[in-house]
Amino acid sequence: MTGDLAHAALKVFEGLPAATAGVGKDLVNEPMIRHWCEAMGDTSPAYEGPDAIAPPTMLQAWTMGGLSGHQGRSGAYDELFALLDGAGYTSVVATDCEQEYLRPLRPGDAITFDAVIESVSERKTTKLGTGHFVTTRMDVRADGELAGTHRFRILKYAPTARPLPEKKAARRPRPVVNRDNAGFWEGVREHRLLIQRCSSCGTLRFPWLPGCGACASQEWSTVEASGEGTVFSYVVMHHPPFPAFDPPYAVGLIELAEGVRIISNVVGVPYDKVRTGMPVRLEFMRVDEELELPVFRAGDAGPGSGCASGVVSGGDSGGVSGGASGGEG
Repeated sequence: MTGDLAHAALKVFEGLPAATAGVGKDLVNEPMIRHWCEAMGDTSPAYEGPDAIAPPTMLQAWTMGGLSGHQGRSGAYDELFALLDGAGYTSVVATDCEQEYLRPLRPGDAITFDAVIESVSERKTTKLGTGHFVTTRMDVRADGELAGTHRFRILKYAPTARPLPEKKAARRPRPVVNRDNAGFWEGVREHRLLIQRCSSCGTLRFPWLPGCGACASQEWSTVEASGEGTVFSYVVMHHPPFPAFDPPYAVGLIELAEGVRIISNVVGVPYDKVRTGMPVRLEFMRVDEELELPVFRAGDAGPGSGCASGVVSGGDSGGVSGGASGGEG
């Protein structure tokens, strides 16, 4: 909530110094000119060579204090901002600037400057909120000679209260289904994990691909995986967070009994209990009304255990990687 701040109390600051006897931290120099021109894509020959000048729009750059700032800001400037902050105008946004160039700046020029609080507006209401525009004017000198002026305008304001958007439950990313892996996802819908088998040389392959990596044949059939496997390798996902996932959770590279490997989630044990070589068993996890994914439950699930693949709900795991796709490893 903003207080009742009379405009007259702000106008007394007009004409008072904002900074006095400021000194540029660097002489005008060729490296800064070159970096500026490269960033701006300005290839004017006026800015290079023995008679080079600095781009006029660099005027403010020579006065900036960098991360450590300047020490020469006036007490009046701080008092004005404290008054605005105290009235609730705690946010700030730069709105525009105006520059006037009186003489070129050349490498070797020593920069000094003074600034004055030129104007403080009456209270204005903008889309961002209600507040006051504060304009400062800086006089920039090169070796004591006035080289240009820089007017800088900001809005000190209290943000407009906006209703928070309705939070919607995040959806898991959808797998990319195309003509090369559509058969895999059809199998998942039927709770079958299908592996491609080359019709020419018999090599099994996963993830699904249009051709055999061993003999290049494009003829293939499928084999249904038994569901038995072991953790070949794994990672525990902590960061970055994604809205649809609840880290930390384990993502494993599972070696199936058939010899191929698949990336999927390891469920049924805490993420920090997953280990390389751990036996796992295929299950199908219902993520939402549209999506099921193959995951692997840890436990005594070696060959002959009599376990059968099943269906679990999405609440059984902090995150479902979605990487168990027929087209991506």
